[in-house]
Amino acid sequence: MPDLFVPEPAALGPMLATAGAFAVPVHEVRLTPDELHPDQIVAGDPVTSSMDLGNGRGIWEITPGVVTDVETDELFVVLSGRATIAVEGGTTIEVGPGDVALLADGAKTTWIVHETLRKVYQSR
Repeated sequence: MPDLFVPEPAALGPMLATAGAFAVPVHEVRLTPDELHPDQIVAGDPVTSSMDLGNGRGIWEITPGVVTDVETDELFVVLSGRATIAVEGGTTIEVGPGDVALLADGAKTTWIVHETLRKVYQSR
């Protein structure tokens, strides 16, 4: 993947105010590795990485495995990969490329990641 110029999240606001737009090639951009808390990992050796685009927006990726999480109010679009997301006491959804999903604030989820999943998200 090529190295691409992506401004720091704090610089995006002024940049957008001046330029009026900003685009990120989400399939090509290099993400920064994150650390999963060991208590979140249920199975496998999943690894996450992300790019913060500021104001609750970003790009996130996870490799295959099973993890738990407590969600924020989030809308996301899956760009690549597949996962099953089970909500404790609620529903189970399957997500893949092109799917738009909503997560409820406080939902306790289990992510079963079948193929490395990359998504763009907006949370609040």
